[in-house]
Amino acid sequence: MTTFKYAAKGPGGKTVEGTINANDKNEAVAELRKQNLTVMQVEETAAARKTASTGFLGKQPRCKKADLVIFTRQLSTMVGAGLALLESLEVLADQAESPGLRAAILQLVADVRGGTDLSVAMEKCPKVFDPLYVSMVRAGEVSGQMDIILERLADYQESSENLRREIKAAMTYPVISMVLVTAITAFLMLGVVPGFRAVFDSLDTELPWITAFTLETAEFLKSHWILCFGGAFGAIFGALAFLRTEAGGWFWDRNVLRAPVFGPLIRKVALARFSRTFATLIRSGVPIMGTLDIVAETAGNRIVAKAVLDSRDSVRAGNLLSEPLAKAPVFPPMVVRMIAIGERTGSLETLLEKIAEFYDAQVKAAVKSLTSMIEPILISVMGVIVGGVVMSVFLPILDVVGKLGGGG
Repeated sequence: MTTFKYAAKGPGGKTVEGTINANDKNEAVAELRKQNLTVMQVEETAAARKTASTGFLGKQPRCKKADLVIFTRQLSTMVGAGLALLESLEVLADQAESPGLRAAILQLVADVRGGTDLSVAMEKCPKVFDPLYVSMVRAGEVSGQMDIILERLADYQESSENLRREIKAAMTYPVISMVLVTAITAFLMLGVVPGFRAVFDSLDTELPWITAFTLETAEFLKSHWILCFGGAFGAIFGALAFLRTEAGGWFWDRNVLRAPVFGPLIRKVALARFSRTFATLIRSGVPIMGTLDIVAETAGNRIVAKAVLDSRDSVRAGNLLSEPLAKAPVFPPMVVRMIAIGERTGSLETLLEKIAEFYDAQVKAAVKSLTSMIEPILISVMGVIVGGVVMSVFLPILDVVGKLGGGG
């Protein structure tokens, strides 16, 4: 039950305010009308909104994408087999291994048992069920094809999760390599190189420029290591804080698409996500305007989202979707033309799925190529750094040994 506060007029025209407990807003309005009140306003109390937003255990339930995919697939199978929705949710709550997912399902069970639609109940768990998920479930409720739409949703989630997993796996090696390069360099500059200062001073010889530079750098880092590491971490956290702002987000999303090497990859990922999300929603019967809103919200890049929202305004005015997309530089001519053909032939979702499959393949090929290219680059960087430090240390020693050998 949820607590609602209301304002209404009684039989004598007097304004009455108070609170009422009901399963949802419609039930609250119906109950007030039974009391011969003319309802002017009904809304959840602040405490009710807080409960709805935090869920069980005082915090918003969360779960992994992989767990949500399994839940969606199982729910589709059980509903398709003729099991009642409430019974299916209770079974899935009992077998859920993820605490966050179990808390979310239990909240769904409580709301659905109280008469709330499943899509409305899912809106109370935004950390688990995103707008795309809720919209597709709502489309399933309206069309009566809940099992089919849930299966499409599970297919979409699996495709998106596989793509994300491949990109994450490809980026793991470069990140670990960079951490190792940084750690080895720090160890050499702070723990090894400074110990040779006394040795070089005892040689009484002019040091090569690379040795002098390495020694001065090592001495500076050792004397001011707190300042150096603090400055590095401060710069990182400052950059992250800036990127969380609206201006920083636009700066990142605009320039990341223009970045060499990674820019084309990120653009292909955005296009694959746009096409697959769009196709899934259209095929599931979600209205075009709602589809464009959700696609913009889940685009993952503000430039792509802006182009989609501009196209929404154009569609609302009665124009074609492809016309405003053609003006957005993020959408290649091939994508725009295929969307235009889909609009003319009435097969927009089919062509969007083909676009998604094409860019999925492009992303996989680009990730594989990028991984094979990054590996020798990182090895070369590591060789230059470590080799440079080692050479700077041994050059004076070799020079002295050469002089002694020549003098003997």
